[in-house]
Parts: sequence; C-alpha cells; structure tokens
Amino acid sequence: MSHSPVSGISVVIPNYNGRYLLEEILPSVLEALQNTKLPHEIIVSDDKSTDDSVSFIQNTYPQIIVIANEINRGFSPTINKGIFVAKHSHLLLLNSDVKLTQDFFPGLIRYFDKDDTFGVMSRIIGWDNGTIQDGGKYPSFHGLKIKTSGNYIPVQEEPGQWLYSIYLSGANAFVDRKKIVQLGGFNEMFAPYYVEDYELSVRAWRFGWKCYYDHESICRHKESVTIKSNAKKNKINEIYYRNKMYLHALHLPSSSIWLWHVQLFFECLLNLVVLRFFFIRSLGHYLRNSAIIFRQRKRFKNLAAESGKKLLSLKEVTKIVLDNIEQVPIRKLK
Repeated sequence: MSHSPVSGISVVIPNYNGRYLLEEILPSVLEALQNTKLPHEIIVSDDKSTDDSVSFIQNTYPQIIVIANEINRGFSPTINKGIFVAKHSHLLLLNSDVKLTQDFFPGLIRYFDKDDTFGVMSRIIGWDNGTIQDGGKYPSFHGLKIKTSGNYIPVQEEPGQWLYSIYLSGANAFVDRKKIVQLGGFNEMFAPYYVEDYELSVRAWRFGWKCYYDHESICRHKESVTIKSNAKKNKINEIYYRNKMYLHALHLPSSSIWLWHVQLFFECLLNLVVLRFFFIRSLGHYLRNSAIIFRQRKRFKNLAAESGKKLLSLKEVTKIVLDNIEQVPIRKLK
C-alpha cells in the first residue's frame, strides 16, 4: 500500500455572524476529522462578526484556532488569512453553513495519489433531506460568456469514478495546500463574494492541475431563507456581474478580449433599455479596475513561466473537462 500524500488536514471556516451555525456544524467537523486518524486542526477566520461567534468558539472549543479581521472584508480576504496560517498538507475550505457526514474524508483523500490534483469537492445535499443541491460543475459558454452555474451528477453511482469539475465550490473544497498557496489563494478583488471559487479553480486548471467531483462523499448545506429587499438584490447583482466581468477579463485569451468588450457594449445598451442600472454600475467597477486586472493577467503569466508551466487556455480546459464528463451518463441539475 502506497503512502498517502495527505499527511494532515486543516479545516478553514470563514465566518460572519454564524454563531448558531457553528454550534451545529463544529461537532460534525470534529467527528469527521477524528475518523481520519490524521493530524488535524480547525481554523475559524472571523470577518469582524457582531454576534458572539468568537467568544463562543473560544469558550466551547479552545482547541480551535480563531483569527479575526479588524474590519469586515468579505470572503476572499477572510478565507485567505486562514489558508496562509494553516500548517497541514491539505485544506478543507468549508462554509459555516455546511455540515459534514462522519465518513466525509476517506473518499476524497484518494484523489491526491495523483500529483496533478489541485482539489476535489463532494456532493452537497439538503441539511435535513437528501435533495441534491450541488453536484460537479459543468463548463459551458454562451458566445464568449462563461456560464458559472451548471451542475451535473452521474446517472449511475460507481465507486472509484474520476470525474472532473470545472470548479470547486467554495462551500466545500478539499485542496492541496502547497498548490493553493502557490496560486496566491483566492483573488481578493472579488470580495465581498461571488465567482471567486470559479476563478481560483480556473487558475488551477490553466496551470495543468485538476479539480474533481466525488459523488460518494456527502456534506449537508443549510439553504438561506432570508428575504432580500429589491435594493439588496440590486447590490448583489451589481457585485455578481462585476465579478463575472473580472473573470472574463482575467481568463479570456487576448485575441478575444476586444470582441468581448464589443459584446459588453451591446449588453450595456440592452440593460439601459430595461432599466437594469446595476449592470451599468458593474461595468463602471470593471472599467475603473481594468488596469489592475490586466496587471494580474501578466503576473499570472509570469508565475506560470517561473514555475515551468505552459498555461492552458480556457477553451483547452473546457475541452479537457467535457471530454472526461461525457465518458459517463450524467444528469444536469437545474
């Protein structure tokens, strides 16, 4: 039996006002870790919570490492702090609203027997039922537009499948620590939230590393029932479309950027007609930050050269993922 490269596990949980969720999920995380019989640690990276999250952890679970932001910064900067202080070979990046099953880890560890594995995610089902919320991530395009919401599951559950995923959900991503640190973690320009998990995974794929979906391993997710005001929805949409623009600008080939900009112009006109002003604000964010984005493109290219990597294009990555997924019968999820 070969020695597993997974010598220890650090669970990194970003938290903002999640005290009642932490109370429910932490026992499941501890049990799943103990069942691996590997060295482990839990790091809660707190994003300036205004509830008693920090004191609850310190009083109830003194063995858990707590690091706290001095100001509220959003998902990427908060989880990055945990990633960069983690000490074990592999990390589980876990949302505070996700509960682990007791045998969560064994099926995931095998993926790292391959040197080019970046990470793997599990099936996500309902908190109190077996309804599948998330499966593997299916790549697709609409013209030049990258779609970020496609999910799939295999029709037949066969042990030992090696199924690719275009990205690893930020809700549960089990990753190689050295690789994610080499990539610099999540892109903090995407704060406070949305699309950052897709963008990180695309960087990994373009480096020649692979992301997988494991259908046998399961975690449970509590869906939000918060009713958002129209103003809040507009702000969320503004951030989402801004981050989608960042994603395209970072990873479309140079030869396609100009055409994508033309497409953006016509989308802007259309959104003006239907009074979707949040899209115009998103475009404003992108234009103001475009110089930074293009410097990041250059840094990523330089990092690949320094690491001896030939960057794959997004088109090449998509073909690799699709060729793998389409070898088995699948069902796309809505």
